[in-house]
Amino acid sequence: MRQEDRPGADAMESLYPFLYSDQADLSAVLEQVRASTVAKVQEIGELRDAVCARDGTRMAGCAQQMAARFGTGGRLFAFGNGGSATDAQQLATLSTSGNSGNLLRAFDEASRRGMLTVGLAGYDGGKMAELDSIDHLFVAPSASVHRIQEAQTTIYQVLWELTLAALGALSPLNHQEEVSHVPRHTR
Repeated sequence: MRQEDRPGADAMESLYPFLYSDQADLSAVLEQVRASTVAKVQEIGELRDAVCARDGTRMAGCAQQMAARFGTGGRLFAFGNGGSATDAQQLATLSTSGNSGNLLRAFDEASRRGMLTVGLAGYDGGKMAELDSIDHLFVAPSASVHRIQEAQTTIYQVLWELTLAALGALSPLNHQEEVSHVPRHTR
């Protein structure tokens, strides 16, 4: 099949060029797969470390505010756009680009209603970085949608764990049983 007859072939080939080469040497292809995997793991590790170093203290403060809201009966509304909508089913990631119009309007409305707003974006934060209606914005500064989504998963897992820990500190009751659990992901 010709490349022009394969929808999305250019995108896939740019991510995995070794799968589209005419190379017949299986050990060479496997070495390229290994090197690609190692490079991607290193890239997400560095991105996660950078986000933690830059935003760790802010994440702790955000989690304290979230716990305070949950402690008084607050609820979590999670939403996203595109692939982030699927992530929102687990907790929330809101936007890789930070430019989704429907999400920007949702933040404005949530803020207007007095809700605590937490956004996650990629690249440079996009239009979300310009909104006054987002109380806490955490940006995964990468040009790779894949790395952004992986870093966002880490961000919301850390926020969730910090929030649960803060909830435990607010009350002797075990609030962890009242709030749905999000599975942990590790690096």
